[in-house]
Amino acid sequence: MSRQILRSYAALFLLLAVSLSLPLTSALRADFVATDPGVRGGPPAAGGPLPGIGRLDLQFFLAGQNAFQEVDSVQGTIPDTGRGLGPRFNLDSCAGCHSQPVPGGSSPQVNPQLAVAAKEGAANVVPPFVAIDGPVLDAFLRFHPDGSRDGRLLDLFTIAGRTDAPGCDISQPDLESQLANDNLGFRMPTPMFGGGLLESIADKTIKENMAAEHGQKQALGIAGHPNTLPGGAIGRMGWKAEQKGIGLFVAGAYNAEIGVTSPLFRIENDRDPACHFNKTPEDRFHPGAATLPQFVPDVVNFAFFVRFLAPPAPAPDTPSRARGRELFAEVGCALCHTPSMPTAAVPNPALRNKTAHLYSDVLVHHMGPALADQLVLGQAGPDEFRTAPLWGVGQRVFLMHDGRTRDLKEAIDAHHSPGDARFPPSEANAVIDAFNALSEEQKQDVLEFLRGL
Repeated sequence: MSRQILRSYAALFLLLAVSLSLPLTSALRADFVATDPGVRGGPPAAGGPLPGIGRLDLQFFLAGQNAFQEVDSVQGTIPDTGRGLGPRFNLDSCAGCHSQPVPGGSSPQVNPQLAVAAKEGAANVVPPFVAIDGPVLDAFLRFHPDGSRDGRLLDLFTIAGRTDAPGCDISQPDLESQLANDNLGFRMPTPMFGGGLLESIADKTIKENMAAEHGQKQALGIAGHPNTLPGGAIGRMGWKAEQKGIGLFVAGAYNAEIGVTSPLFRIENDRDPACHFNKTPEDRFHPGAATLPQFVPDVVNFAFFVRFLAPPAPAPDTPSRARGRELFAEVGCALCHTPSMPTAAVPNPALRNKTAHLYSDVLVHHMGPALADQLVLGQAGPDEFRTAPLWGVGQRVFLMHDGRTRDLKEAIDAHHSPGDARFPPSEANAVIDAFNALSEEQKQDVLEFLRGL
């Protein structure tokens, strides 16, 4: 057989192979559905201090990092524990709530609230909305019996029955009845990463960013506004941007979530004197301490830890992530999830004139009845939430304000909500429609981009 004939047969076989493979490839692509790649693996991309942190600030940061992980008992009589838990509480350490992927982060994969409910002999009943494979949750009362708005945090557990709280006999709140009456709003812990950069963005910068691309935002139904606090400052911490300063934010959480009194919050969270076991404030100054971090209360060190906690580092870029970043902007996600904002000329060089890659405009937006928690904080209404910063979302287990899903695609879909008689439609509706109009391959690129943050 001549070489020419052999070449002809080879060409024919090659053409046949290609033609047979095309329908199979097309069928595979037609069946492809974008899916969340899941929590990014590998070592944690966060947990350390900001670059350029000063020597004394680093000492405070490290002291705060250690205290953040300390487990509190009632009287400090249990080995290796701090003092001041309760009388009412949600957990017994800061890092218990903020541990994914490292201390300072978000809710862990295994919920520690079930273990703490029975710790040291306590007989707390675990409420039905708390699950071992669910997020750490706070519960808030939506309304008073007369129908007026409430908003109080209901600590889930008490120290009654614990071996280190003899004689204390207080009851848990009636969570079952409130749940049956649909009178509870839920939130999970917010990540603390990049807190100092967020705190250092000037109010003027937030307002200028709000005014930018006004025509495009208006066409898509995007508005948003600052949660302006008494005195005129713009809030930026918390799910509803209800706080501006880190100091009050962490001290308030230490008191409300764990029950520890401090110089900023001196009153126990239950008035029953039989459940008061320590002189207040329990977290206090320590005269004669060898170092400044040892002298100050833990809440001061907490503030240094959060203020200088570096934002998570994104994963190395890939072609898919690069395409996803472009599509994220094209469909309009970046109009609220602003990729970056500069910090102001603040005194500390580690925070001064830096670029915060936060993916948030720090504004609160109407998100529709499907997400409304019926809680009002400052100027953030019952259906409004701060645009959650997305740095570090690649390593978060639970998503949305109440941790309702682990799936990034479901979290995106949850941003879409038509209005009803109570609330206007979600400001994100047109953007989510644009995302859903993408091909499945393009959606996958966006999901890969987000899990790379």
